[in-house]
Amino acid sequence: MKRIAYAVALCAVTAIALPAQTFKNLGGFSGSDGSQPFGPLVQSTNGSLYGTTASGGSQSLGTIFSVSTSGSLKLVFSFCPSCPASGQGTYAGVIQATNGTFYGTTYDGGTGNGGTVFSLPPGGTLTTLHNFCSESGCTDGQFPVGAIVEGTDGNFYGTTATGGANGAGTVFEITPQGTLTTLYNFCSQSSQGGCGDGEEPLAGLIQGTNGNFFGTTAFGGGNGGGTIFEITPTGTLTTLGNFSCVGSACGVGARPLYGSLVQASDGDFYGTTSAGGSLGYGTVFKMPPGGKPTAIYAFCSQSGCTDGANPYGGLVQATDGNFYGTTYFGGGHNDGTVFKITSAGELTTLHSFSGSDGQGPIGSPVQDTNGDLYGTTVAGGAGSNNGVVFTVSLGLTAFVEPQTTSGAVGAAVKILGSNFTGATQVTFNGAATPFKIVSSSQITTTVPTGATTGTVQVVTPSGTLSSNVPFRVT
Repeated sequence: MKRIAYAVALCAVTAIALPAQTFKNLGGFSGSDGSQPFGPLVQSTNGSLYGTTASGGSQSLGTIFSVSTSGSLKLVFSFCPSCPASGQGTYAGVIQATNGTFYGTTYDGGTGNGGTVFSLPPGGTLTTLHNFCSESGCTDGQFPVGAIVEGTDGNFYGTTATGGANGAGTVFEITPQGTLTTLYNFCSQSSQGGCGDGEEPLAGLIQGTNGNFFGTTAFGGGNGGGTIFEITPTGTLTTLGNFSCVGSACGVGARPLYGSLVQASDGDFYGTTSAGGSLGYGTVFKMPPGGKPTAIYAFCSQSGCTDGANPYGGLVQATDGNFYGTTYFGGGHNDGTVFKITSAGELTTLHSFSGSDGQGPIGSPVQDTNGDLYGTTVAGGAGSNNGVVFTVSLGLTAFVEPQTTSGAVGAAVKILGSNFTGATQVTFNGAATPFKIVSSSQITTTVPTGATTGTVQVVTPSGTLSSNVPFRVT
């Protein structure tokens, strides 16, 4: 991958700082259970959070791990050359599909030494579904860095950072059985001597409410600083926005790295750039459907960059409607920050890392159904320097999370949450449906007749829990 350099600038506007007592370090990695957790965590149906590391484990090639909300960390799988050819390391984290199986990618290794796509059932054996660079010239793609996403059709969609017909990365589709189709090859369009459609997509995709997929590239585009793109499930790509140069006075920002876009409840897309912006240290941007991206915040706006600098990961929209993210540098000790930002661009620094409590967060934070935020840092931690798992409690209310977030009448739906024991009712926008309590953290049900798009609610002995996003009845 290309080397990314960052400019240095002095800064001037004040961001809001809060006391750090809401932050808790849940524990550090030892090396044997992993090191350098890059990707975001994901809440699983058993109530724990799952993630991956880029190194560490029995062969120092990365791991899959689980961690409870109280901080009990367990090794789930160590990547190794003979497991068989399972790949090595992952920047992307894992997802838990609607069938309950975990899916993810490794950025290297496999029989083609170009990375892999794998599946891992809970308590089961890891299966390699595809080895990248298995075709001459790596035309199937090489080095998948971003996370995959499960589409509403049940297949998975993702990107590779390089490889493909033009060597600039791809968008791919893969079935749960492992049949891979390359949907798009970047650098298929030229602009000012470069790749007008972008190159090197490092972030994963999201599926928008219109059914198409949205993502970013870190390089290329009309200005060389990367792009935002939309692609149909059949592979028709449209460039929606171009990021500008790297350095100071670069407008909306440049170099969106590992964080996927977020389509917020207002319909707009939000994300981060790691560089550029008016001060050269990256931005938070928004883009309306059919519009162009605009920066709503430029990092290093506080003297000494105590508001953070260079966000490598993306954002999550929490149940309070605000967005939460991290910066890799900056803060009071230049070890990165956790921040909150409103849709209008008002930023609040929630925590500044200081080495012993973590250093260099990259993966986007995730909001657990208990209302708290959870994340990781790639380094730091008392004594180990292998990274930590952390939580930030802001007093946000508990909620339920349907898997998936859309479906037709009769479709099976899993609902994640907590304290489901004794639940008495499940409704889809007011329409009641029979349900089964699988555990205190999982309910299974179906979309009932008469359901319309809206909130899923579960009535429990401790109160009524509502979904964090509307469920779309298709």
